[in-house]
Amino acid sequence: MIVSLGADHAGFKLKEEIKAHLLSKGYQVLDEGTFDEGRCDYPDFAKKAAYDVIEGKASFGILCCGTGEGISISANKIKGVRCGIGYDPEVSALTRQHNNANMIAFGARFMKVDDVLKSVDAFLTTPFEGGRHNARVEKINELEK
Repeated sequence: MIVSLGADHAGFKLKEEIKAHLLSKGYQVLDEGTFDEGRCDYPDFAKKAAYDVIEGKASFGILCCGTGEGISISANKIKGVRCGIGYDPEVSALTRQHNNANMIAFGARFMKVDDVLKSVDAFLTTPFEGGRHNARVEKINELEK
């Protein structure tokens, strides 16, 4: 499985931790930056990772910024993206299971690395349940039109 990563300066270190974790588990990673802690703008990196996902270059995307909010809002502006904030492993799994999310975001200033890595694993290994959730996801898709 290929996972695209994107982060701003505040999320850079967390992105690097996630990248190492994913590589250790055998995932392929598309790192869309940023590549250091120099000031930059999170929408630029949300866009790069989101397009990897919607164009089929990656199965999922993981984003990091200071809070997780700005970068997730940015990603969700791109048609076809459903990005939630993975504030714990259970919610991260439910984001996949119920919402068929294809991206997840984390806030480096407010989340512990170990908790984030558990949430990453939960997100990437949980399938979409379908069933009654299909109609809800379709309604989300209709909002994009």
